[in-house]
Amino acid sequence: MTLRLTHTAKTYPDGTKALLPTDLAVGRGEIVSLLGPSGCGKTTLLRIIAGLETPDAGSNIWFDDDNVTSLPVERRQVGMVFQSYALFPNMSVRANIGYGLKMQKLPKPEIEARVTEVLEMCQLQPFASRAITALSGGQRQRVALARAIAPRPRLLLLDEPLSALDASLRETLRDELAILLREFDITAIFVTHDQDEAMAIADRVAVMSHGHVVQSGTPEELYRNPMSAFVAGFVGNAMPLQGNADGITLHLDGGALTLPANGAGQTVFVRAEDVRIGDDGPLRGKVETVTFLGTHYRIGISGITPNTIASIHTGQNAPRVGDMIHVAIKPETLMLLPQEADLA
Repeated sequence: MTLRLTHTAKTYPDGTKALLPTDLAVGRGEIVSLLGPSGCGKTTLLRIIAGLETPDAGSNIWFDDDNVTSLPVERRQVGMVFQSYALFPNMSVRANIGYGLKMQKLPKPEIEARVTEVLEMCQLQPFASRAITALSGGQRQRVALARAIAPRPRLLLLDEPLSALDASLRETLRDELAILLREFDITAIFVTHDQDEAMAIADRVAVMSHGHVVQSGTPEELYRNPMSAFVAGFVGNAMPLQGNADGITLHLDGGALTLPANGAGQTVFVRAEDVRIGDDGPLRGKVETVTFLGTHYRIGISGITPNTIASIHTGQNAPRVGDMIHVAIKPETLMLLPQEADLA
């Protein structure tokens, strides 16, 4: 199924604009993430698509060629996975998955066949007769997903599906969820504030801020070619290099850098993995923090710009706090963005 939203907005009775006029298109079988900080409008947009919120007049929501803007939630054929999972604790796994099919009054043999099918897809056969309370967080997440897809919805909506899990389990299930969604071959939209989650699972990411989509693209496009300071900072944690640009030279407190283009009127950003510590770098700063993260060190450096910048250092040994070090940044890794690019 394809999804198309045109001029879709939400204003609450008190005048709060939760969602500014938004256009969004999702292709058949595409997995799209709505990514942004709390309060940016992503959950409101998801609820409007589901039919749980009524959009402002002039909004239009299309499922294929069907205008569903005025269609109630129960007639939209949408599957939903919530942050809390909303499973029935007094029912078995099989009963939870079959509940929606029972409400549709499908024949019992068809219910059994569909439930068995999704139990196999989600690798839940060994737990079919268990109570929900006897399952781990990861198993409950899979049950919620199985229940949502059993009725064969036109569209699958997921609201922060992994946020209730601990950090180590989230990473494992993030990859599992990406595989499952593609196996289902279903059009899906999921809301998250976690950039790693969005980039690992989605075919395309729509970054939201203050009620509207500020940029949409593949994870690679957003990471390598952000169009605003907000997107550069939110996707990949790019850091601003505060200094004075004189043509293609950026003058910083700790030295000068060559820019890839004229930097007049631009803000220059760099990512921590492109800040290289070495003996012959043109910049000089002081080590403020050293954090060991297993595969690398994260080094906080002061004196190069007014703000402390970070370097991802992959050497076997790290400089010590208080050391004066040289830093190099290749021109092609610098991002030049208009200073007024993000007004969100």
